[in-house]
Amino acid sequence: MGIIFTEITVVICLAAFFAVIFRWLRLPVILAYILTGIIVGPLGFVNIQSRDLLQTMGDVGITFLLFMLGLEMKIRDFSSVGKTVFIIFLVQTVFTFLITYFAAIILGFNNLSAIYIGIALIFSSTIIVVKFLSDKKDLHSLYGKLAIGVLLLQDFLAITVLIFLSSFNSDTLSNPLLSFLLVLIKGILLFGIVGYLSQKIFPKIVESLSKSSEILFLVSIAWVLGLAAFISSPIIGFSVEIGGFLAGLALANSIANYQIIAKAKILRDFFIIIFFVILGIKMTFSGLESIGFAVIIFSLIAFILKPLIVMITMGLMRFRKRTSFLSGASLGQISEFSLILVFLGGKLGHINNNIVSLVTAVSIIAFVFSAYIIGNDNRLYLLLHRYLNIFEMKNGKKDEIIQSDKNMENLKDHVVLIGGDQMGESVLEVLETLNKEVVVIDFDPLIVKKLENKNVHRLFGDISDTEIKNLAKINTAYLVVSTIPDVEDNLLLLRELKTKNSRAIVIVTALDAPDAKALYKEKADYVVLPHLAGGRQLAKLLEKDFNGLSELKVKDQQYL
Repeated sequence: MGIIFTEITVVICLAAFFAVIFRWLRLPVILAYILTGIIVGPLGFVNIQSRDLLQTMGDVGITFLLFMLGLEMKIRDFSSVGKTVFIIFLVQTVFTFLITYFAAIILGFNNLSAIYIGIALIFSSTIIVVKFLSDKKDLHSLYGKLAIGVLLLQDFLAITVLIFLSSFNSDTLSNPLLSFLLVLIKGILLFGIVGYLSQKIFPKIVESLSKSSEILFLVSIAWVLGLAAFISSPIIGFSVEIGGFLAGLALANSIANYQIIAKAKILRDFFIIIFFVILGIKMTFSGLESIGFAVIIFSLIAFILKPLIVMITMGLMRFRKRTSFLSGASLGQISEFSLILVFLGGKLGHINNNIVSLVTAVSIIAFVFSAYIIGNDNRLYLLLHRYLNIFEMKNGKKDEIIQSDKNMENLKDHVVLIGGDQMGESVLEVLETLNKEVVVIDFDPLIVKKLENKNVHRLFGDISDTEIKNLAKINTAYLVVSTIPDVEDNLLLLRELKTKNSRAIVIVTALDAPDAKALYKEKADYVVLPHLAGGRQLAKLLEKDFNGLSELKVKDQQYL
């Protein structure tokens, strides 16, 4: 017990040390965790004997991460993008494999090695993408839903491939078609059962448990770990990722899903750190000197060619260049499943250690570049958007939803509301009484659709998109209200309005005091801090001796 405690302490202290340095250098902290793993693993500066325990802790982190993704998603969220997701997945899978396979053959690898490398580069990292999208609050954006949908299909394919390979020995294959059909049937049954439970059973159970937050939290943790353990058992044969996601999906329609998310977030953040440390520990660098050029070629395929394939596919499907760019940029790495695949291939004797080292090196390089690209995708888009016109069809834009009966060309002295959900709904109710034209901008297509009965102009898109700003005519607006707490987007908005529409009143939202100070420094007229606003609302109710409390309760419940 003493050794295990000491080893975990060393790992956490190293991860914390490098995380602080990487944060100070404005580098993605995920890379700090992977570096920690490399130091205690391949470089051998610390001899870790409790790898199995750390691996289990990492699996718990993955489970919680996908559990929270499932909690924030609903099955109907994917109904509008299902066909699109499948087409993107299919095209990207086929072309990435073929290009990688022929590149490997040209570089002198044998046929079986080329197949393994081609399959390994198909997959992108669900864990990394979901972590970044969650941190950026972009899980409900259209590009976020498309990227996650593609990733989930990739995970399903990866599990199928791994089960398929597990039926191999060095020379023979037993019942590959039967293995595939069993996986397919299990997948359909699982999603069907979870869909039924999420609609009919679990909302009632959660409602009865929500009276005690402690019991609700405990039961939720028991549910996610229990389902993940069952699904990853030999009986079912799926991964803990799928189990975690399905567990969250089952609770997504309950009234307490956001309460569960808030309580599970700390556990997720801790255990996911261990996962990335384990990822670093598993890295291997032997024999890289002989395959250095191949590593560069396949790394370029991973973080440049794969996104390009996605962008071209989405362009042909009439998506706007920004949605195509952000979706493609999210998929420019390779998956942890890719590493499992080559480890298994090496164990089966199909490939040698050079291939394992090659895919490992490509994964590290792709992780590094992808972390930068996803973390700065909006800035990169602003730099490159003029050169991305080739990825946008001119005869129609599938994801530009402007469903307004009135002409927006001559808008002037109007109100622009950024974010139409939760806080935005309350703000819109007041704005409609001002007798001013209102433009609502949101990047969630479901929220845009909900506003179709409102007498407002609606724009589907992101406020950081220059074209969306032009369509909303923010340069002639007299009031701009942003209910989104993304400090980077709000800062860009303030800087643009300062130079192009300095007379506009600008109200923005921040999550904490440092963000609020930065926004005030950029001349925001008012910064909403939700915890202060909530406190003031409660104070007013107390001053009135609770008069109007019942009326306010009834009014609030329409938003729940």
